[in-house]
Amino acid sequence: MLMQTVRPNIVQAIRAFRVDDLMSAAQDLGHHFLYANLSGATTKQEVLETIARAFLFPAHFGKNLDALHDCMTDLVNKSGAQPGFVVVLEQLPDSAKFDREGREQLLDVFRDTADFWAERKIPFRCFYSFQ
Repeated sequence: MLMQTVRPNIVQAIRAFRVDDLMSAAQDLGHHFLYANLSGATTKQEVLETIARAFLFPAHFGKNLDALHDCMTDLVNKSGAQPGFVVVLEQLPDSAKFDREGREQLLDVFRDTADFWAERKIPFRCFYSFQ
């Protein structure tokens, strides 16, 4: 099984994994599969809007990093027991308007989210790639 080689609460580059394989692994485990293709985004705002749309966040989503964290943690936690998560952020932009610092801040939200779910003993694996 694919996920046996991946720690249960981690944020890591997608590397040798394929999106289809990660989706199948999530289905096999009964975990939520969240996917966002960010190839059309060039700014932080566009990245957050694309994630919000792809992950079906509520209309009141604040489109900032704090709101992203809240949607990935508290909002989901309050909706009931969770089986686990496999998240794919494909093609994070590498542009002047979304530079290395912006990418690291975004990934820090997902690292904090992984820690949040680890405290609850719920697997949260996030994979990302860059444009």
